Amino acid sequence: MESKDLALIESLINELKVNNQILHSNYLHFLNLKDLILQKISYDFQKTDQNPFNKFGKKCFSQTDEDGLTIEIIRRLGIQKGIYAEFGVGDGLENNTLILAALGWSGFWVGGEDLAFDYSKAKKFKYIKDWITLENISGHATTGLNSLNATSVDVISLDLDGNDFYFAQKLLQDKMLPKLFIVEYSAKFPPPVKFKIDYSENHQWIGDDYFGASLSSFNELFNQFDYQLICCNSGTGGNAFFVKKEFIHLFTDVPTDINKLYIGPRYFLYNLHGHRNSAKTIELIFNREEEY
Repeated sequence: MESKDLALIESLINELKVNNQILHSNYLHFLNLKDLILQKISYDFQKTDQNPFNKFGKKCFSQTDEDGLTIEIIRRLGIQKGIYAEFGVGDGLENNTLILAALGWSGFWVGGEDLAFDYSKAKKFKYIKDWITLENISGHATTGLNSLNATSVDVISLDLDGNDFYFAQKLLQDKMLPKLFIVEYSAKFPPPVKFKIDYSENHQWIGDDYFGASLSSFNELFNQFDYQLICCNSGTGGNAFFVKKEFIHLFTDVPTDINKLYIGPRYFLYNLHGHRNSAKTIELIFNREEEY
């Protein structure tokens, strides 16, 4: 199915919605048809992408195809029952480490919302509810590990829609060095563009493009701590997967050129609108005093 066909279907759906000319069940049928088309497009994209690793992408609990990538990475790393940590989990119903919990891993989450499920009987899980800042993130990580009687973590996922670069940097500097580190990047900025927002303790994402950091900025940061970029998820172009370089011999099928690993923004396929431009982003590009 070509993009023009998808655009036509979306146009018909929107027209029917506006004119209220179809029953709710038929509307849902159209939405399901769109989802099937998007799924087919994503499968085709995985097969033709410059990074063959993306063929492993599958969705279970993650937003799109992150779960499959995580499973293949930990399989190659030989981790059976490890320790995970995730910072920024929303209400807990959709994130990158639920799949690890499903595999029997132990782990902890840190986030500012109440979870939408009862975890009072969980023995291998700790939730720390707090607003995450540079001052408390490492302390929360230590608390989480201590609650599990663990001294190190195997997988970290970080998605906070804002200060992600600074939080990742802080964790790395404080010796939180997992085998796999997953971060959300701002896919709007292709390599070699370096961009990151200014740190603000009270930053809250408002749905525009002022959040996080570019893939090149994250890549530079992680290289400083001996990590190598393995892939960006092809489903949305939003999550980057970094693995410790000591394990890179397990990923000989992965290109080393960041331009072949970068995935541009594809999240607009799923919500019809990309992140809108913000004045703050443009101002930062023109007025920054340092090279990111």
